Amino acid sequence: MVIELMTENSGAKVSKYIYGQFSEHLGTGIYGGIYVGKKSSIKNVNGMRSDVVNALKEIHLPVLRWPGGLFADTYHWQQGVGPQDKRQLIVNTNWGDVVEDNAFGTHEYFELLRQLGAEAYINANVGSGTVQEMADWVEYMTRSGKSPMADLRQKNGQREPWKLKFFGIGNESWGGGGHMRPEYYADVYRQYECFLPQNNKKHPIYRSACGPNVDDYNWTDKVVKYAGEYMDGISLHYYTLPTNDWHHKGSATNFPEGQWHSVIQKAGRMDELLTRHSTIMDKYDPEKRINLNVDEWGTWYDETPGTHEGFLQQQNTIRDAMVAAINFNIFHKHADRVKLTCIAQTVNVLQAMLLTKDDQMIKTPTYYVFDLYKNHMGANVVQGIGKTPKDLTYTASQKDNQLTISIANTSINDSNEMTFKPQMNYSKIVSSYEIVGNKMDAHNTFEEPDNIVEKEFKDVLINKDGIIKAKLAPMSVVTIVIEK
Repeated sequence: MVIELMTENSGAKVSKYIYGQFSEHLGTGIYGGIYVGKKSSIKNVNGMRSDVVNALKEIHLPVLRWPGGLFADTYHWQQGVGPQDKRQLIVNTNWGDVVEDNAFGTHEYFELLRQLGAEAYINANVGSGTVQEMADWVEYMTRSGKSPMADLRQKNGQREPWKLKFFGIGNESWGGGGHMRPEYYADVYRQYECFLPQNNKKHPIYRSACGPNVDDYNWTDKVVKYAGEYMDGISLHYYTLPTNDWHHKGSATNFPEGQWHSVIQKAGRMDELLTRHSTIMDKYDPEKRINLNVDEWGTWYDETPGTHEGFLQQQNTIRDAMVAAINFNIFHKHADRVKLTCIAQTVNVLQAMLLTKDDQMIKTPTYYVFDLYKNHMGANVVQGIGKTPKDLTYTASQKDNQLTISIANTSINDSNEMTFKPQMNYSKIVSSYEIVGNKMDAHNTFEEPDNIVEKEFKDVLINKDGIIKAKLAPMSVVTIVIEK
């Protein structure tokens, strides 16, 4: 079967923010994972781990969501500014019931973004905060000249305001963020948005509403109906579990073959969710002005045995790489609505890019999928016509005379072949790389950090008619970049 690539009719642009990340005050995701403090023996710049920052820069991390998550709705920002030794200690009741010293606060977050070259996405405390607290925080971050909060920011060492691109009003307000009904949340959202300072008229802050949990279509309907005119985007949260039991999700490693297949199947459900939520949004927003942004997604397994309860630490295998590829291919398909997503989470938590242990750091299979897919950023989606072979999923995009094709073979045992015929003539292979697993739970460890790494993909050719043929090994993800 030949897939015809409609390269003469490019689709929606793949927003670079589809490749966003999420880092919450949870376990060692920030402390030890990203931030070690200026006095640490681990190499750092202003407290940020240099190895982690450099690795994330390599995949062109575009946006980082912070401080949560559930933590956001217990976070009071003034406790995290000023001299670090005078910041208030709190208890992180959501994640592990451990003491949080607020050493990583607003100034540290923007320093991390500066080093990464990434944009800000901050979540406001709606659950236990106030409208005034939210307005003061935004004033603190974005106001130039003289004002009470701008003066406080300058007193704390930051003269110029920061750029705040994305701002979330509430997190999981249907659950741990307040147990709200959609009609009530819509009104709360409207109130908070009304008092959101827009201090930079040339670059207004993007307003993101709390969206539904998985398939709560009533939430989407009511919130967009009653508050849609005041938002730029609405979120969606969906995690991929091997089982249907949140108390026994399944292991990240040493799992049966059936849980490989259940994870692949459930990851594919993202397409249905985006389609049905988008259809509801079309009733109120046919021009697709409002984005549907998946700002929490990824795999969620039982915690690694022996780790702290509530730290959500899990290994990351070739199965997770499949999930990442499946989701990216679906996000591209919906690129007309989906403009931002944030995988959960960046370091040491859930489906992480990186794992750290003291001064060691390893890259996960998911990290390599982000690296393989980064050429799609800012490209236009190319639609394919033809039946996709079983166990394969792909996406294609084009920009700057380059065609990028990414494919995942989710079969455990079988090699699979894909054949493409672009409408326009692409004849030169610029690069082709793959990651491959030799068993279902293949992963990297601190003892063996290179079990899964990118390597050159050689089983691809272009014939004289411009037909592209690629043969994929079982459990592999491939990206091919071709020029005219």
